[in-house]
Amino acid sequence: MSKPDAGAAPVLELTPIDISGYRAGNKGVDYIHRFDSGQPGPNVLINALTHGNEVCGAHALAVLFENDIRPARGSLTLSFANVDAYHSFDAENPSASRFVDEDFNRLWSDEILDGERQSSELSRARQMRGVVAQADYLLDLHSMHLPCAPLMLCGTAAKGRRLAFAMGVPEHVVADPGHAAGPRMRDYGPFARDDAEQTALLIECGQHWEDSSRQVAIRAVFHFLDSLNLIERETAAPFLAANAPSQRLIEVVGPVTIQTENFRFLEQFTGLEIIAKAGSVIGHDGAQPVVTPHDDCVLIMPTHRPRQGQTAVRLGRFIA
Repeated sequence: MSKPDAGAAPVLELTPIDISGYRAGNKGVDYIHRFDSGQPGPNVLINALTHGNEVCGAHALAVLFENDIRPARGSLTLSFANVDAYHSFDAENPSASRFVDEDFNRLWSDEILDGERQSSELSRARQMRGVVAQADYLLDLHSMHLPCAPLMLCGTAAKGRRLAFAMGVPEHVVADPGHAAGPRMRDYGPFARDDAEQTALLIECGQHWEDSSRQVAIRAVFHFLDSLNLIERETAAPFLAANAPSQRLIEVVGPVTIQTENFRFLEQFTGLEIIAKAGSVIGHDGAQPVVTPHDDCVLIMPTHRPRQGQTAVRLGRFIA
């Protein structure tokens, strides 16, 4: 898989922090820490650095460590995922630290994890697999290449929507089925099943290098813990949004998967654009036009680095 190209040099308001002090975990796997309350309750996992260039999650976990946040019930696990990619950060080409060999967030099925293929990301996913499988609730912290309002990706099961709305942030909640290129951590095992209680959310906190993404990530982890009653309200209160917006649900009707090596959008879409008329052409995949399937079509996370077999954009509609 080709690595992201440098493109125009971004403004780096937010940069990686030193996480070496968190290397020695207590679960037999580097960079994974579990805190057990000794009281009955869920196993809760907050994960950062699924992609090495999405640094806001590392900042958010650091706040949890620095403030000695511990669960009042159940257990809380904090994990830094693709640390090898994270440690490859180069300010001259910051996007190149997204992964070492392949996308860590397209590997999460037993078929792939039990397969014979080898990569840096597969080795790390296999190390983390047991921790992810034990989680009753997961919040996976991400950020985006393009500037866009934060998005909570809750999957298609009703349980994901319920948890996203219980959190109260961010404003936009996206019910999405995932990617054709491979399953994400939030889709692993029972997380994706309607008949299982285990629930996972993935939050896109904003543009990678904007400081606002750090602030969104910090608020999100405390809203997550508060919604699960894992920590005391007075512990969470200083970090909660003062005026949380009314949330809106976007249901994805389908991803646009890139079929050729010549995909292009007609405009510089960044996400959450609403295309008023069904049948509007938004791009071309080779000679084939890409059109909106319905009126008031919402564009979710369009890519500006198209690669064959990857998702170009997800198309959705607002649901009352």
